[in-house]
Amino acid sequence: QVQLVESGGGLVQVGGSLRLSCAASGSTVSINPMAWFRQAPGKQRELVASISSGGTTNYAASVKGRFTISRDNAKNTVYLQMNSLKLEDTAVYYCKFLNRDTWGRGTQVTVSS
Repeated sequence: QVQLVESGGGLVQVGGSLRLSCAASGSTVSINPMAWFRQAPGKQRELVASISSGGTTNYAASVKGRFTISRDNAKNTVYLQMNSLKLEDTAVYYCKFLNRDTWGRGTQVTVSS
């Protein structure tokens, strides 16, 4: 059974940084494609960043150059380093295996001015 637990969210000022973590169980992050999504109030969930089993990364245009997705195979954990945060980055962030249907509960990121 796949389980995902996101953590690391919080309240941060514009221009600040946060690192989100996603601890996975029931499947292995090193051999499966993983992604971070986010959902802002009143908006649809959107793909933020992904990493393939081979390590290829892709980013939404809105976060490219500011966010970095990575993984620690030994910890079976995926990370999202978020720098130069903007007000519009405020959302609940979720991680997901792209070839599984399971979602975690997400972690709230709030960027304030």
